[in-house]
Amino acid sequence: MPSYGPKIRQLRLEMGLTQEELADRSELSKGFISQLENDLTSPSIQTLQDILEVLGTNLSDFFSPEAEEAVVFTEEEFFEKVDHERKAKISWIVPNAQKYEMEPILLELEEGDIAYDDDAHAGEEFGYVLEGEVTLRVGKKKYRVTQGQTFYYMSNRSHALEQTGQTKAVVLWVSTPPMF
Repeated sequence: MPSYGPKIRQLRLEMGLTQEELADRSELSKGFISQLENDLTSPSIQTLQDILEVLGTNLSDFFSPEAEEAVVFTEEEFFEKVDHERKAKISWIVPNAQKYEMEPILLELEEGDIAYDDDAHAGEEFGYVLEGEVTLRVGKKKYRVTQGQTFYYMSNRSHALEQTGQTKAVVLWVSTPPMF
């Protein structure tokens, strides 16, 4: 007997439905939905179509192999940009992150260069200094941030990051929404 139950349960939960709500909308009993989700029974094709319609899908999509969601990324997948004028290197460390809610980058700065100067915009920003030290400017205030320290601010004021130490600085920087 094919196993449809876990996938139906997952779809039901994604829709925010209880077993009883799915049963009512599919004109089935709650007991049947429970048995189906626990692989104790198999539906007819018509019944499965009815359930899938309520769950916002169809037979074709339900039985299509799911594309594996990328979760782990390697250095070979990073996209790097070197700004020779500012002596800065930006590495986008999650491919196509602009389509997500947040965008992490790895920022490497040589001594005394402004890496990122931005006007106020909607969003939030977080950084973790992995090496060296930087000066963070948020509005008119400046903050010294050293290796092992983090920063977090709302992006509704102008902001900039400058390398201020004697050695290279490396910062893990995450913005939401994606801005880089």
